[in-house]
Amino acid sequence: MGAPIKLVAGNSNRALAEAVATYLKIPMTKCSVRRFADMEVFVEIQENVRGQDVFVLQSTSFPANDHLMELLIIIDALRRSSARRITAVMPYFGYARQDRRASGRTPISAKLVANMITQAGADRVLTLDLHAGQIQGFFDIPTDNLFSAPLMARDIMDRMDTSNCMVVSPDVGGVVRARALAKRIDAPLAIVDKRRERPGESEVMNIIGDVDGRSCILVDDIVDSGGTLCNAAEALLAKGAKEVYAYITHGVLSGGAVARISSSKLKELVLTDTIMPTEAVKVAQNIRVVSVANLLGEAIARTATEESVSSLFD
Repeated sequence: MGAPIKLVAGNSNRALAEAVATYLKIPMTKCSVRRFADMEVFVEIQENVRGQDVFVLQSTSFPANDHLMELLIIIDALRRSSARRITAVMPYFGYARQDRRASGRTPISAKLVANMITQAGADRVLTLDLHAGQIQGFFDIPTDNLFSAPLMARDIMDRMDTSNCMVVSPDVGGVVRARALAKRIDAPLAIVDKRRERPGESEVMNIIGDVDGRSCILVDDIVDSGGTLCNAAEALLAKGAKEVYAYITHGVLSGGAVARISSSKLKELVLTDTIMPTEAVKVAQNIRVVSVANLLGEAIARTATEESVSSLFD
């Protein structure tokens, strides 16, 4: 291994950062990230990082703009402290849903955020289950997009009889992601044909595939309001599904999402900890969290030693 690894974390997900540090068997780098009275972000790196390989772990989750500014300012502080290489480790990449112009006179904010991270001084990016794969191309620096599918597949095989499972994509756009998981657990695939009348509302129209008597597993990258998942679960049960589970990478869970899911017909929602779980998530009866700390830790270790990261998913 070359220079020692340093792991720095902002305030978005300290628990995950500490779990990654435990996996890597290194201490967290001392770093103060605080606010002035007007909520300006101030960062002070309290250890020597000159010539070292530094990984900054920060999800740009709620409050997205605060956490994004923390990330940018930490990167700038490290660059000015002569770090040899800076990797932005973003378990959840916020703004990813603004990856194209859906109508006239709108931004492509995912590209803007990619530019900001690059300009701040990041040398590479490590992220997990990007909302759209093409966002890797928005960065002009090396970008590794990790996948949670192996982790989820292992969890499903440990807990369920996969011979009676059916993986379901909650919309046509998520078919590639759902197919990848279905292939790993050797299960068939169904699709929910959903028509959205207006933003934030979803209306389930049709189920493509025979789900009768099956344990259905909904797979997606983000759960926000939870409306799509709850509607899909109802539609699947109406078509004869035995029970419905959901495996989602990023639990954005805005507004009353946790209450909606708790009172829904979903048997269980399984999330990863890319976004720090709230107290409401922790106490919800039908929500369970699995950790991506070991996956991120292994990816960081391989990046530091210039080994293949993609071979993690073979």
